[in-house]
Amino acid sequence: MNLSSRMIVVLTSVGVLSGALLSTVGLLTRERIEANRLKEIEEAIVSVVPGTTVNQKIYEEKDFTVYATRGEAGQITGYAIYTAGTGFQDKIVIMFGTDASLQKIFRLTILDQKETPGLGAKITDEEAFLQFWENKDCSQPLTLRKPPVSREELGASEINAITGATISSEAVLNTVNASLAKLRSLIQEGTINIEGNNGQ
Repeated sequence: MNLSSRMIVVLTSVGVLSGALLSTVGLLTRERIEANRLKEIEEAIVSVVPGTTVNQKIYEEKDFTVYATRGEAGQITGYAIYTAGTGFQDKIVIMFGTDASLQKIFRLTILDQKETPGLGAKITDEEAFLQFWENKDCSQPLTLRKPPVSREELGASEINAITGATISSEAVLNTVNASLAKLRSLIQEGTINIEGNNGQ
């Protein structure tokens, strides 16, 4: 066997072994990654809907999942909505919680984003953005306040925009408004039953 043939055999063998190793590592870590993702979602649900002790997934499609939440006495405490929208750089993954009547947003949190550091990435910052989502009236579409004002000056359905990052702020706002409209439509058509919490 000449030198070039031996090199081809060695390189092919290394490639096959490397591929097999990567596949094995992927299989071994997949379950752990999925477990960590589910844990993150569980923690986010408890964070965005106060008083939640139990939750149940009642509807799911791509980038839109609804969880019904219940308190210690088994009463419905609200809904947690896992959703995503397009930001300035990439997809923004959001979890927000509402009361059972979809009249109030309790809290909102950002689970994943790739917005510009120091600007759009401030959507993950409590002081710069998240605090303005607490206990907001969502009986009508939420609107963005530009330029931002103090929390006390905000209207019941207003959210402060982040200075210099209006696109990221609007992306979150539009995603929330669209998700609320979709959830109301699903409830109205009977796909999601408020009392029985049935969903496909």
